Amino acid sequence: MDLRRFSKRRNGFALALGLTVFAPIGLSSGSLWGQQPKAGTARPQQAPQGAQGAQAKKTAAAADNGSNAQVTTGAIPNVVATVNGVSISKADLARECLVRYGDSVLENMLNKTLIMQACQAQQITITEKEVEEEIGRIATKFNLNTKMYMELIENERGVSPAQYRNDIVWPMLALRSLARDKAQVAREEIDRALENEFGATVKVRMIAVSDPQKAAQLHAKALAAPATFKSLAKEFSEDPTTASVEGLLPPIRKYSGDDEIEKAAFALQPDQISNVISVSGMHLFLQCVRHEPATPPSREQLPAIEERIRQYLVDQKIQEMSETIFTTLRSQSNVVKVLGDPALQQQNPGVAAFINRQQVPMTMLEEESLRRNGAKVLEGEINRKLLEQALVAAKQQVTQKDIDQEIARAADYYGVIKPDKTPDVETWLKRVVEEDGATVELYIKDAVWPTVALKKLVEGSVQVSDEDMAKGYERSYGSRAEILAIVLSNQRTAQEVWQMARNNPTEAFFGQLATQYSVEATSKSNSGKVPPLRKNGGQTVLEKAAFELKPGDMSGIIESGGQFIILRSQGFTNPVVKDFNIVKEELHKDLFEQKTRVLMQNRYDELKKNAMIENYLAPSKSQVGAQVTKEALRQAPLPR
Repeated sequence: MDLRRFSKRRNGFALALGLTVFAPIGLSSGSLWGQQPKAGTARPQQAPQGAQGAQAKKTAAAADNGSNAQVTTGAIPNVVATVNGVSISKADLARECLVRYGDSVLENMLNKTLIMQACQAQQITITEKEVEEEIGRIATKFNLNTKMYMELIENERGVSPAQYRNDIVWPMLALRSLARDKAQVAREEIDRALENEFGATVKVRMIAVSDPQKAAQLHAKALAAPATFKSLAKEFSEDPTTASVEGLLPPIRKYSGDDEIEKAAFALQPDQISNVISVSGMHLFLQCVRHEPATPPSREQLPAIEERIRQYLVDQKIQEMSETIFTTLRSQSNVVKVLGDPALQQQNPGVAAFINRQQVPMTMLEEESLRRNGAKVLEGEINRKLLEQALVAAKQQVTQKDIDQEIARAADYYGVIKPDKTPDVETWLKRVVEEDGATVELYIKDAVWPTVALKKLVEGSVQVSDEDMAKGYERSYGSRAEILAIVLSNQRTAQEVWQMARNNPTEAFFGQLATQYSVEATSKSNSGKVPPLRKNGGQTVLEKAAFELKPGDMSGIIESGGQFIILRSQGFTNPVVKDFNIVKEELHKDLFEQKTRVLMQNRYDELKKNAMIENYLAPSKSQVGAQVTKEALRQAPLPR
């Protein structure tokens, strides 16, 4: 078990013990149609933070009401947690925070200090009131009050209210003030945005392939028989998302970013086919489905909409200018990063950086890293302690051979292999480092080691049955149900729509109803067409209904996940692979991997449930395990 996309910007070990890795493949990802999310974990953007050093303190002191200063928190204790009686020290946690976040935290500290100095030079002051008003404005965009919005930020992004105010909102307002003279929005820009949002649109199908000769051949076939465009898109288009819905794209709007595609789409009449267009290494052509008229707002709504657009464009300009602003500030300042430079670290022990010849002490960087990231890194360290203790109790250990085998297995599992079919470990490790900015050491520590440890704790327990193989074959290689769908939010509307569809049982009318009434984006924008459903894909109720329908039949109203769904069958695809024996070995390998993940997650959950954990940075996460007593702790063989 490993991280498909290893991320240095998060505690990799905490991530390894989360749903990103251990969610069983094949279960519903949460999408209505069971589509799997793209592999990888998105990294949240980091905002400039923590001004430090003598100059930074002077700048902060000059700010109105102290709003430029960092919010101080209580002193972090020397012991930050205990796990079944074994302590984790502040020094150890600080070291782990620096390994994972030191470079980015230092960079953000320097950036915010430079912004503070620039504000001081231009006599710009951002008050606490302005910060609170901006937070309220942002919250209003999401139809939330400030308290609910701040709770959401803390729960979903792990950013505390103080950190959000000081390290995200304050720099944003400061940059806006520094750039206000350069962030003017012209009337023409507002008009273009209005046209994009409320103007006419065109619905098209697309066929996209990487080979220009193949594109020319498909284009000729489509021109000769325009009615076959849907089937050609489904069979040959190399864009899987649109191919699954017979080439349909979301409505194309003007000024969306690709002038050539927009120009081609708006020039077409219904059923007409465009010339071949080359975009980003792909060769594509379009077929017009229909033109939709503009939906202009009312005269009463227009002022508020224009103000919203203007503010959005201002924010966008400031965002685009931020890199230039930072570059300018850097060029006008003397910034020397000591952290990460062995020679400079030897010459300047205890110093993280210099900014305009002022020191940023390493102790200050440690405190800032702990303040920002200590709680989440600590969760990972607690998890590691749990696994270390479980290995000791099971008389198991992780060896270098185990580590090497797991890295090789990861390379093989994700298809990084040599011409002789052996795992290409060197290329795999290079990919990990290049894609995520991690080090090999950190990848091993945060992803490989915990994976091996959990495998040791469940080895011998994984069994793949004949039933598992049969279901896995149907899910991965079997026939799929092609359907149209209308998704409604309440039963009354669903009954009305179902009755209309029954009274006019044509595919075209069903598609019109989907466009008009469906509350689900894919079915609404594609005249009801959604990606084909597979068996055992995690949508049990929908799958059962879809596979029971005959082509052209319509289902009853299906309640699923608090929504009410009506399906219309378009038939079934041919199995991807008809001979089970061809894929038997690979299927068994995949199912073994999936079941291993489930058992590993279950074993970890069991360890966590039964542990006694005292977390002094997040007391609410402390717990007394279900089966733990102090006497048992005194007798348990625990590593020290």
